[in-house]
Amino acid sequence: MTDARYPLGPMPQRLALTPQERSEAVQAIRALPAELRALVEGQPDTLLETPYREGGWTVRQVVHHLADSHLNALVRLKLALTEDNPTVKPYEEGDWAELPDTRLPLEPSLSLLDGLHTRWAALLDALTPGQWAREWTHPAQGQTFTVDTLAAMYAWHGRHHLAHIRQVTG
Repeated sequence: MTDARYPLGPMPQRLALTPQERSEAVQAIRALPAELRALVEGQPDTLLETPYREGGWTVRQVVHHLADSHLNALVRLKLALTEDNPTVKPYEEGDWAELPDTRLPLEPSLSLLDGLHTRWAALLDALTPGQWAREWTHPAQGQTFTVDTLAAMYAWHGRHHLAHIRQVTG
């Protein structure tokens, strides 16, 4: 039986990617906003207020979560590229998903994701091989990650939440 929380399985924890895996991760990051729009634009509010699983977030919350999470990811990337092994600030994503802005229409987050992912993919496209190995530390997880790992994690994260939304939209 598949776990509805993780339709694609667990998040990757790879520290180093091959050039092909990097390219695939960047392409997934680049493609997410258009794929997300295709799934949610024109959907009725009743569907947007439907959780993807019992006890899970609604489609609306997932879309706003993607904007929040990926904004944090771009900041983490920039910190990793400009500081020596920065310790990033964790945030309580579950609490963020309950804030009043997650009841807004989807367009503010869809627009944010359009611009954010354009900039993010352009930055990743310009990295040197050494920059992919730059490190950053997540204090809540007690782990150090690389830029490679960040790209793999967030490529997965986008696909993961697209799969959640597809569970609702069919």
